Amino acid sequence: MQVTSVPHAMNLADEIKMSFRRGDILLRLIYINIAVFVLAGLSFVLIRLFTPGIGLEELRATYNANVLKYLMVPGSPGELLNRPWTLITYMFTHSNFFHIFFNMLMLYWFGRIFLQYLTSKQLLSTYLIGGLAGALLYLIFVNGFPGLRESQGGSMLGASASIMAIAISISFYVPDYSLNLLLIGPVKLKYIALFFIILDVMMIASQNAGGHIAHLGGAIYGYGFISRYKNGHDSGRWLNRLVDSITGLFKRKPRLSVAYRKKAQYISDSEYNKNKVLQQKEVDRILDKIAKGGYESLTKQEKETLFNMSNKNK
Repeated sequence: MQVTSVPHAMNLADEIKMSFRRGDILLRLIYINIAVFVLAGLSFVLIRLFTPGIGLEELRATYNANVLKYLMVPGSPGELLNRPWTLITYMFTHSNFFHIFFNMLMLYWFGRIFLQYLTSKQLLSTYLIGGLAGALLYLIFVNGFPGLRESQGGSMLGASASIMAIAISISFYVPDYSLNLLLIGPVKLKYIALFFIILDVMMIASQNAGGHIAHLGGAIYGYGFISRYKNGHDSGRWLNRLVDSITGLFKRKPRLSVAYRKKAQYISDSEYNKNKVLQQKEVDRILDKIAKGGYESLTKQEKETLFNMSNKNK
């Protein structure tokens, strides 16, 4: 009998790490949301184990005061000054399984469509700035309108505003793109976006007024971002540069120096964005041609253009 050696299989932690490193920004955002949810859930379990004689309501109140309080964005400006990091953490925090489940489904669906036409960096900036816009509008409304001031002592959490920014931006960029909805059939993105916006406006009168106001904040940024992008301006480029500079601090610098240096070519931001828009229009034209006549209807040059642009956006 011949015995062969079997390579050591990766454990679950190693597989998750490799999937995170090799995955695109959409998968990484989903992983971060899940990680925060799991860690927050484990803290809830620890509170339960080490706090004797406590009821479920008291347990939830202790959990909110000692864990979620430091992750949710507060409605009070005074409290926000003491916890400014919550402007970021709130958009990765969820209250229960169904909350994160449906949010991650929405993020995946609209994120995949977004990445068909725009870049990973633009997805990240839209997620983050859309979340910030949602928090800002939430703070303005709960502190500026008498009917909502009673919510000032409350807090907000969830990725919905960020996801709304992604959904609205791509819906206005490719409004005739269709999704096959269960029991309904194909529906164009522009109608889905309109439904979301009308629903959130109407739900301002509900108990979750702050959440729906935040959705509208994300929607406003998403629309503004894509409107400026069509005119050659990327509203999230400053954030991408900031993220690149921060991540660059943690990257290992190569030990070997390169002897040959290619002469740099400098172009202005407006010229760069103008070229980007022209390239995207060419890709849109090619995709329309595929929809009408199939992939085989493309010329060799069109196939090369599509291939090069898809690799560039990875």
